[in-house]
Amino acid sequence: MARGRWFHGQCGARKAAGGGSKSSPRSTENVDAHHHDAHFEEDEDCGDNEDHDACPEEGALELASAGIGISIFNIVSKIFNIPLLSIATSFVAEDISRSATKHPSSGKLELTSVSSALILAAGIGIMEALALFLGSGLFLKLMGVSPVSPMYRPAKLFLSLRALGAPANVIMLAVQGIFRGFKDTKTPVFYIGLGNLSAVALLPLLIYGFQLGITGAAISTVVSQYIITVLVLRSLSKKAVLLPPGIDQLEFCGYLKSGGMLLGRTLSILLTMTIGTSMAAWQGPTAMAAHQICLQVWLAVSLLADALAVSAQALIASSYAILDYKRVQKIAMFALQIGVFSGLALAIGLYASFGNIARLFTSDPEVLMVVKSCALFVCASQPINALAFIFDGLHYGVSDFDYVAQATIVVGVMSSLVLLWAPSVFGLAGVWAGLTTLMGLRMAAGVLRNRLHQCQEASFFCDLSEILTVCVTFLSFS
Repeated sequence: MARGRWFHGQCGARKAAGGGSKSSPRSTENVDAHHHDAHFEEDEDCGDNEDHDACPEEGALELASAGIGISIFNIVSKIFNIPLLSIATSFVAEDISRSATKHPSSGKLELTSVSSALILAAGIGIMEALALFLGSGLFLKLMGVSPVSPMYRPAKLFLSLRALGAPANVIMLAVQGIFRGFKDTKTPVFYIGLGNLSAVALLPLLIYGFQLGITGAAISTVVSQYIITVLVLRSLSKKAVLLPPGIDQLEFCGYLKSGGMLLGRTLSILLTMTIGTSMAAWQGPTAMAAHQICLQVWLAVSLLADALAVSAQALIASSYAILDYKRVQKIAMFALQIGVFSGLALAIGLYASFGNIARLFTSDPEVLMVVKSCALFVCASQPINALAFIFDGLHYGVSDFDYVAQATIVVGVMSSLVLLWAPSVFGLAGVWAGLTTLMGLRMAAGVLRNRLHQCQEASFFCDLSEILTVCVTFLSFS
C-alpha cells in the first residue's frame, strides 16, 4: 500500500493542520501537466516517504506544505504563462513566413515577434515573482491555510523560494513557444532534460547533505529553471537576434490583445477543473485518491494529442501567413485524421492496460475498485480529447484566439454546472462525466467552427448563440 498510504497520510496531515479537505493542495497541481518541475519535485520529495504511517509527523507536515506551495505556484503560472507560450508559437511562425529579415553582419533572423515575446516574458516573470514573494501569506489564506496552522510557515517559505524562479520559468516557456514557431521541438526538450538532471543532482545534496528538507527541493528546482533558461536562450541566440536595436520596433499590441482573450480561456478551464477536484474531495479520501490516479493518467496520455496540436499550429501558422489556404486545409484535415486514429489507439491501449497502470500508483483494493469504475470515462474520452486539442491548435494557427476564448468560457460554464450537479447523484462517476462533458463540448465547438469555416477566407463569424446551440445539442445527446 505504498502510494495509497502516502496519499491518505498526506490528506490526514492537511486536515490535522487546518487546511481542510476542500482546498486540496494536490488538486490544482495535477491540472498543469505541462509544468515538469512541479511533478518532478513532488516525486523526489515523496520518494522516501512511501510508508507514511511510519514517518514522523514533521515529514507529513512538510509534504503537505510543499504541496500547497506547488499548487499556488502552478495556478499563477498556468494563468499567465500558457497563453504567452501559445501566442508566441503562432506569431513567430507567421513572422518567419511573412517578414523574416537577416541581420547584415551576423546573418541571424531579425523577428519582432521573438524580441517582443522575450521582453514580455521577462516583465511577466518579474511581476509573478513579486506577487508570489510579497503576497505569499495572502495566497495561503486563500487556499485555506490560516497563520495559526502548522503548515503556514513552511509553506510560506517554500512559496517565497519558488517565487524567485518565476522569471526563469516564464522566459523558458516563452522560448519554448518561439522554438515551436521555428518548428523545432527537439532543442527545448533536450535542454529541459539537462536542467532536470541538474535538479536530480542537487536534490539529494541539498535535502540530505545540507539537511534543508523541502527548502532544498525548492532551491534545486529554481536553480534548474535558471540553468534551462540560460541554455535555451543561448541556443536561440544562434538563430535569431534576441533584442532589437530600439524599443519602438517591438510589437506588444498583438500579444496583449490575444493574451487577454486566452487569459479568460485559461481561467475558465482552471476553474472547471478545480470544481471537479473539489467535488471529488467531497466524496471522501478513497474517491479522492482514485480521482488523482485517473486524472494523472488522463492528463499524461492527453499530452500525446497535445503534441499533435502543437505541430499543426506551427505548420498552419506558416502557411496561413503567406495565404496558402489549400495547404492550410490539407494540414488541418491530416491533423484531424491523425487525431482520430491516435485517440482510438490510445483508448484501446489504455483500456487494456488501465488496471496495471493503476497498480503502479497504489495497491489499496478499495482505491483500485473506485478507479475501475471511472476507467471507462478516462479511456472513452481519449478520441474526444485528441480532437479537442487539435482543434485548439488549428484555431491558434490562424490566430483565431477570440473564438477559442469565447467558446471555452461558455463551455466552462456549462461543464461546471454538470460538475456541481452530477456528483451528488452519481458520485465520482459524476465528476468524470462532467470532465468528459468539458472535453466533449470543446470538441463540439471546434467541429462547429470547422463546419462554418471557408478556407479561402481569412476569418469568419460565429457568435455566442451559435456556440450555445452546439453545446446544448451535445449535452442533449450525452
